[in-house]
Amino acid sequence: MVVPLAGCALAGALLACILPLGQGTSNEKDDGYRGIWFTLGQYQSEFGDKYSGGLGTYTANHVPIAVYSARAHKTFFVWGGAKKGTRHLLIMASYYDHRRGVVPRPTIVCPKLGVNDPHDNAAICLDDRGYVWVFVSGRGRTRPGFKYRSTQPYSTEAFELVSTEEMTYPQPSFAPGRGFFHLFTKYTKGRELYWQTSADGRTWSEGRKLAGIEGHYQVSCRRGNTIVSAFMRHPGGSVDKRTDLYVVRTDDLGDTWTTLDGRPLTVPLSTADNPARVRAYSEEGRLVYINDVNFDARGNPIVLYVVSKGSEPGPKNGPRLWTIAHWTGRTWSFHDITTCTHNYDMGSLYIEGRSWRVIGPTEPGPQEHGTGGEMAAWTSRDEGKTWQKAADLTSGSPYNHSYARRPLNAHPAFYALWADGHAFEESPSRLYFTNRACDAVWMLPEKMDGEFARPQKVFQKGRARKDLP
Repeated sequence: MVVPLAGCALAGALLACILPLGQGTSNEKDDGYRGIWFTLGQYQSEFGDKYSGGLGTYTANHVPIAVYSARAHKTFFVWGGAKKGTRHLLIMASYYDHRRGVVPRPTIVCPKLGVNDPHDNAAICLDDRGYVWVFVSGRGRTRPGFKYRSTQPYSTEAFELVSTEEMTYPQPSFAPGRGFFHLFTKYTKGRELYWQTSADGRTWSEGRKLAGIEGHYQVSCRRGNTIVSAFMRHPGGSVDKRTDLYVVRTDDLGDTWTTLDGRPLTVPLSTADNPARVRAYSEEGRLVYINDVNFDARGNPIVLYVVSKGSEPGPKNGPRLWTIAHWTGRTWSFHDITTCTHNYDMGSLYIEGRSWRVIGPTEPGPQEHGTGGEMAAWTSRDEGKTWQKAADLTSGSPYNHSYARRPLNAHPAFYALWADGHAFEESPSRLYFTNRACDAVWMLPEKMDGEFARPQKVFQKGRARKDLP
């Protein structure tokens, strides 16, 4: 159910119901950039929790968390933050000013009182008038989701609460002249996939189900009028058995859905063996963890994901393969990039003309076999058939780096955003970004004394500066 608040006579009553639960609009400024540390608390082996650490830019299914605006010459971004020394989730918003090379004090959009879980992180979207939209994830049917809009164009100074509804893993996009398209998840029969549309962001269609094959996680991307979603399924409803790879597309905001070769699909998809299935990893005994979706120069989609033997952390389920599935226009082509040490080692895929790039924590970190690691960049010049490591972005780090996220329309100066954190015990978590050259890494200011601050360069060509905190 979508409950619009702005301009509604019942807004006060609705807000009164919402605010005691810790949701609402704060618009308080924080004094620095800190990510939230989180542990899932599922210890499946002697190699620690299924995942834990600095998860401010988690999950891969919150898409996107950053967007560059050429008109404002700013990269706007959201993340899951926390006050120093706490694990209370704060949905934060800010921007990097490319003209001045500074960031402002971040804005607390939504304080999630009583919640320490970054599954409730947010996604971001800009409309054609420059308003910044923040879609805050709920969690199943126990915690609602929220949509916020900035009170001024190209600004993160203040936000208004627009609606509250059931939604998890928000993936909004905006097409000029067409409006919003929002892919998201409901816990109806497991994690099922839905979509909705809106012309103005205030009045939304009811959610329509896209897929319900025992549960799914999806990652999506838009190019022009084409929106592609890639997802796996959960046999028996178990997220620890996630497998198979499905890819669907729509060119008309969900009026029709097809396979990549144009075959019409009847949605919701409800059976495992259907035309959208790209590869039956279940028959190979492999699990699938989807990281990113992008398009090649011809507009054909590419899916980046990790293939694993099992859900438990540790070496017995290795080698874990970073893999791409590329639709060439006639067939699917699969290629491996490298290996990693953890199922939740998440990175992003960049298409730069004939050069393809992956940025992510592919290298073992200080907490080996924990979530994340050291960040590296890999490149391919033959459409993903072969890959070479182009740069080590970090090394000698005190904590693992994780969840390297690609801004929409990424600017060369702010090309990937991520957080760090100890993979096995509670720790501080800082936020970082790198440039397209991948020759330096900057840390966003953990503590600010003024209204603006310059990010600190902490790695140069993979080497840590001596004054790294």
